[in-house]
Amino acid sequence: MIAKHYEDMLQGKSVIRQLSEFATARGKEIGYENVFDYSLGNPSVPVPQAVTDTMIRLLQEKDPMELHGYSPSLGIPSVREKVAASLEKRFGLPYTADEIFMTSAAAAAISHALRAVTIPGDEVLTFAPCFSEYYPYVNGTGAHLKAVPADLASFQINFNAFEEMLTEKVTAVLINTPNNPSGVVYSSATLKTLADILTKKSEAFGHPIYLISDEPYREIVFKGVEAPFVSSFYDNTLMCYSYSKALSFPGERIGYLAVNPACKDAKKIVQMCGQISREIGHNCPSSLMQLTIAENLYITSDISVYETNRNILYKELTSLGLTCTEPGGTFYIFPKAPMADSKAFSEKAKEFDLILVPGDGFGCPGYFRMAYCIDTEKVERSLDAIRKLVAAC
Repeated sequence: MIAKHYEDMLQGKSVIRQLSEFATARGKEIGYENVFDYSLGNPSVPVPQAVTDTMIRLLQEKDPMELHGYSPSLGIPSVREKVAASLEKRFGLPYTADEIFMTSAAAAAISHALRAVTIPGDEVLTFAPCFSEYYPYVNGTGAHLKAVPADLASFQINFNAFEEMLTEKVTAVLINTPNNPSGVVYSSATLKTLADILTKKSEAFGHPIYLISDEPYREIVFKGVEAPFVSSFYDNTLMCYSYSKALSFPGERIGYLAVNPACKDAKKIVQMCGQISREIGHNCPSSLMQLTIAENLYITSDISVYETNRNILYKELTSLGLTCTEPGGTFYIFPKAPMADSKAFSEKAKEFDLILVPGDGFGCPGYFRMAYCIDTEKVERSLDAIRKLVAAC
């Protein structure tokens, strides 16, 4: 007998993936260059040449077994040491290799973090708008995800709603800054308030509430925007990082989990992650990719195009009268739709070969997401279609 849980999930496939597949199919009909596909957050700029050169050199010079064999359960020790040193250098916290666990990008880091600090029946809180895949990430562990309603004015944290929902059942809080889908970066004031509440409630409940910080967009922050390092605010923070976005490296599936050195049982949590891998199969990420990123820890792709695209779209959308919080980073923008039903709006957009993601899955019905990690030339060509869509609503 097949597993009914996963059979049932077939009725709730990722809307983002379905829209991306629609865009691909439509592209075969009219040419993909004529489809304004804002569905999938797939980086559009090249991998840095230095990264490509590193891989070529490693393949030419290293022993094949070192590159293609299994890595140690927690990751290659020299890579963990370099990652820890880079975090200490950049952010001032005394990380060592013992607080670093190498993963198959941020999704695997979150999967390990959740299992390390929750048990079935626990509750995990996150903040709308949130990445829709957080639900299967969390609920698949046996814990239960609940989304705190959004602060629609700023897309910072709705602290009144948060405190109402923060009960003794909550053992972890999952945040994402810079945020997918809003592009908003949580401010220092927001993070300090969050840390103060978590500290107070941990003491009141008699157990730690862990903060799981999902940070794949940490490097994609625009001019003049402060991007605080989350782990600096709260000791019990587990930071989940991916090189997918900043290095345009999503297909290589490489990242890490970094446990704040001041976190309760920090080193034990990392050791536990090696055992969690035995159950979920997210073990031993590519040795070649680990060694490659270890030599490229301080560079990014040329991500300036994302700020250029943000500026074009924000100006156009607001000039059309749409309510829109200006993104401080990422490559997403999250305007309010000119129709109450954002799913219907997304369907209407297809008539103009615009592929837009409704906000319902992110916990914000009535809004829509645009992933503007596409060529600037295509963004500019899409503006006429956007104007026609808004006029038709």
